[in-house]
Amino acid sequence: MIQDSNLQNSIERFIDSQVVSRGLDERTKKAYQLDLELFFRWMQENGKKSWNGKSDDSKNKDKKIDKEEADGWEDKMEKYLEYISKEKGLQFSTVCRRCQVFGYFLSYMKEDGLIESFRPLELPGQPEKAVADTLLTKREVDAFFKAISQEYAGLDSDFRRRVCLRDQVMMGLLFYHGIEISELLRLETSDYNPKTSVLTIRRKREKEWQVYIFNQALRKQMEQWISVHEYFENGGLYHNRMFLSKLGRPLSMKMVTNIFDKYRVLAGIEREATPKDLKRSMKRYAKELVMEWCG
Repeated sequence: MIQDSNLQNSIERFIDSQVVSRGLDERTKKAYQLDLELFFRWMQENGKKSWNGKSDDSKNKDKKIDKEEADGWEDKMEKYLEYISKEKGLQFSTVCRRCQVFGYFLSYMKEDGLIESFRPLELPGQPEKAVADTLLTKREVDAFFKAISQEYAGLDSDFRRRVCLRDQVMMGLLFYHGIEISELLRLETSDYNPKTSVLTIRRKREKEWQVYIFNQALRKQMEQWISVHEYFENGGLYHNRMFLSKLGRPLSMKMVTNIFDKYRVLAGIEREATPKDLKRSMKRYAKELVMEWCG
C-alpha cells in the first residue's frame, strides 16, 4: 500500500473509471494498479515529492498543478521507465505497457481536473541486443557439404545412399536459395520442372514464387532424387510430398534440424548453428569467395 492516502485514492478512482466501468477483466485491473504502485513506491524510495508536486496534505487533494509542475511529473515517469529498462533490464514490451498505463493515468488526471495539461511520454530507446554471428563461413560451408558428399560416397547400401541424397538436396536448397524450412517441407515432386530447372515454391496464403536451380550439382541431385522418390512413397497419402521420411511420412522441422546437426558435427563445426543459419549464409559465402579471388 502507498503511504500517500491522496495518491492511493486517485489510483483507485482511476482504476474504477478506466478498468471496472469499462468491463475489463480482473487481470487488467491488477496489472494497472501494480504498474502505478510500483512507480510511486520508486518515487517514495528515491525521496521524490508526492504525486502533485506538494507534500502529502489533504488541502492539496483537488488542487491543479501548473504546466511547469506537470512537465516535471512527466519527467519523473520517463526517468522511471529508463530505470526499469536499463538498470532493471525489463523486457521492452513491459516498459511499453507501463508507459501506456502512465499515459492513461495522466489523461484521467486531466479529465478529473487535477492537472491542466500533460505531454505524451517518451519511451526510452529499445536496448540493443548483442547479435551473435551465427552465419557459416565459406570454410564451414565447404566442409559441411564435403561431409555429406563423403558420406554418400562411402555408403554401401542403396537405401542409405537415397536417404543421403535426399539430405543433400534439402541442404542445398536451403543454402543456395534461402528457402524457408516450412516452404521446403511443403514442396511436392510436381513443383520441380527438370526441363527448365525451375522450382515452384508455395508460400503462405497460396502465394507462389519460382526459382531457377542455378547450381549444376544441385540440379543433378534434384533429378536423381525425384527418380528414386518412389522408394519412399510406400503407397501412402503423402506420395506427392517432395521430402519423405524412411516410413513415407512428411519430415518435420525437428528432423531437418537433426539432419543439419549430423553433418555440422561431421564437418567439424563445433559452434552452435541451425538450418536457418545455413540458409542465411549464401551472401557471406559469396563475399568471402570474392575476397579469395582478389587475393
